[in-house]
Parts: sequence; C-alpha cells; structure tokens
Amino acid sequence: MRPIEEQTILVTGSTDGIGRIAVEKLAQKGANVLVHGRNAEKCAATVKEIREKTGSQKLSYYLGDLSSLVAVQDLAQAIQSDHSRLDVLINNAGVGPGAASGGNRPLSEDGHELLFAVNYLAPYLLTHLLMPVLRRSAPARIVNVSSAAQEAIDFSEVMLERSYDPMQAYARSKLALTMFTFDMAEQFQATEITANCLHPGSLLDTKMVRDFAPPQGSAESGAEVEIYVATAADLQGTTGLYFKGKRPGRAHDQAYDLEARQKLRRVSQELTGAG
Repeated sequence: MRPIEEQTILVTGSTDGIGRIAVEKLAQKGANVLVHGRNAEKCAATVKEIREKTGSQKLSYYLGDLSSLVAVQDLAQAIQSDHSRLDVLINNAGVGPGAASGGNRPLSEDGHELLFAVNYLAPYLLTHLLMPVLRRSAPARIVNVSSAAQEAIDFSEVMLERSYDPMQAYARSKLALTMFTFDMAEQFQATEITANCLHPGSLLDTKMVRDFAPPQGSAESGAEVEIYVATAADLQGTTGLYFKGKRPGRAHDQAYDLEARQKLRRVSQELTGAG
C-alpha cells in the first residue's frame, strides 16, 4: 500500500458512531478522507469539527441515502468524478434492529426489507460501482463491517415477508455482507484488491445500539478494528477473512457454502442490476 498520507479512503456512514471516530483517526494519520452521510448539515459539521481538531484539510463529504439504490448510484458517480483513485473502501454504514419501530417490517425506497437493503444491497452495489477506481488504485482494500450476529439466510424468504423479526433481519443482512466479502476475495484473488470483513465488537456505544439495547463497549475500540483491517501493513495481501476484533475468526457456516453464496449472488444481481 501507499503511505497513508497518499491514500484516499471512503468511510460510509461516518457522521456518527464508529465511522465518525474512524474518519477522525484517519485524518490524524494524514489520509485523504471521504466522509459520507445522509444529511448535508451533519456532514458539513463533521468535516468542520475534524478539520479544527486535527488540522487536516484533506476531508470532503458526500451525500447518499443508502436505502435508495439510485442514491447509491449517484454516490458512486460523484466519488469517481472527483477522485482518480480510491485506496480503501470501508462499508461501515448500517442500520440495526431498532430501525424496525414496534417490530414492523420497514421498507427501503425500492420496496426491499430495510435492513437487508441498507446493510447489504447498498454496499454490494456501491462496491461494484466503485470497482473501476479501486482497480486503478491497486493495491486497494475493501473492508466490510459485519457483525457476530449472523443467521442463515432462507432463500425462499429473503425479504422476511411471511414473518418479521428485526434481530433476525439484522443477523441475515450481516451474514449476507460476509458472504459477499468472501465472494469478492475469491473474484479478485489474482489481483491486488483485497476484501475482508470484521466484527468490531458487541453492543458498542453507538446510536444504532442505543436504539435497541444498552451499550457494553466503547465505539472507539470498534473504530480501531476498522482502521487496523483497512490500513495495517501486516495485512497487505490478506484477503477473504472475517475478523473478530483484530484476529481472524470463524463466520457462520453458510458463509463458506458455495451454493448458498451463488444463490445470494443471483438475488443480488436481480435486485441491483450489478455484478
């Protein structure tokens, strides 16, 4: 990898929580950091605060509601229009079970189950759309923020239309992201693009967690895991791993099932038109 001062790093969902801390730490290290969020005022405030705190002027922000596939397309187009390289893509943005108010089944702008759409379909599409700039920047890294909460996907009921449980929806969306990571790692094994995913820690003190459970760990510890997987020199060339903290771990068994991954790939292609 290039020295971090020469790297351009995109962190989705980075105006709050783990992502917000990660972009500040990356800015302190001298990286060119791309902040992402849904609200322009919040994005601008985040960039302003980090500039004042770190002295770094190498920050910019991009808007995009990841519950909309069109917005994801616009986000990818804006980034590629403004930047000739992207060394690291950190798919950090996500929504938790608390997004399903009262246990109701929430839907994305495109009519898909919301947690599956934001936690999986959005990073799936964004990653595919940003592949041209990632290829030009190789060696490059894709880092997907998954979770230890993983549950096997029922491919006859991907959108949980018959019965809905928010925690089940969350766990399935995070397993889907892990399966996608392993697929990407195999697809680009002969290149200098690596793909890894991680569990940043359980019930960290973020708004997403506070919406449904009492926090039990610091958001800063989760940000440190993200930065390690995204930038550590000793991980150069490491690909296709699921990290629990800073150590490789074992994902759900379905993540290693090639037939299940093929089914997920077909569903993803049908829903997004990518891949």
